[in-house]
Amino acid sequence: MKTILHWLQRIADGVAVTMLAVMFLLFCAQIFSRYVLNDPIGWSSEVLLTLWLWVIFWAGAFCLRHKDHIRFDLLFLNVPGKVQRTFLILSALGIIIGFGMSFLPTWDYITFYKIKKSAILKWRLDYVFSIYGIFLGAIILRYGLALIQFLNPNYKVQEDKDEQVEE
Repeated sequence: MKTILHWLQRIADGVAVTMLAVMFLLFCAQIFSRYVLNDPIGWSSEVLLTLWLWVIFWAGAFCLRHKDHIRFDLLFLNVPGKVQRTFLILSALGIIIGFGMSFLPTWDYITFYKIKKSAILKWRLDYVFSIYGIFLGAIILRYGLALIQFLNPNYKVQEDKDEQVEE
């Protein structure tokens, strides 16, 4: 199972890297076309904005590990392990409930956008913004699995020794 998860993680990372590489190449082509050929590429801005949207939410959903996210853990690190476990359970529940409550209205709004198209390429905007629905679903699933782990009576909070600042 770990091997499958490892390969899925590598694929997700590869997709993010590919999107970033396409963004970079398209950005360079846009600069060359605008300033050397004096003939700007009109559609490149739309593709760049769409790719940026997709890479942000794709990476947030599938590439970032738990320890890569921004944390405000001053209080968390200064309480006993049982209290830390309670904090983890409450925060996972809060994320699941908050994102869960927003999922259906958000998906409804995304699907409403099927009637609109992008300005230049005429892409359906529900396709463009669907990544946010995927992001919500992935985060709900991720924290649901984490909650199951946190609720296990044998779960021990692990300190990230390599992340703590040396004094």
